Amino acid sequence: MSEQIDAEQVRKVAKLARLQLSDSEIEEFTGQLGAILGYVEKMNELDTEGVEPLAHCLPISNVFRADEVEPSLGTDRALANAPERDGPFFKVPKILDDNSAA
Repeated sequence: MSEQIDAEQVRKVAKLARLQLSDSEIEEFTGQLGAILGYVEKMNELDTEGVEPLAHCLPISNVFRADEVEPSLGTDRALANAPERDGPFFKVPKILDDNSAA
């Protein structure tokens, strides 16, 4: 990963993330992302032979609550803040046209 990130790659990622960035923001993010990638590249130089992979630096485990049946939220409360509803359902904008295979 010796390549540096360029402005065109930042534009592509911004488009994929649906972000509208100005030219100054693209220039700024190009430098910042380049610095991040440089840091990751530096970490790749470390000798990790014999180091066990871990998800957290402390010996912790997930604590789950008991799986117990509780009363449900109910349709009226679930839809109370819905911008639009169709009876007991959320009404959402159509995203597929009539010619789609879905």
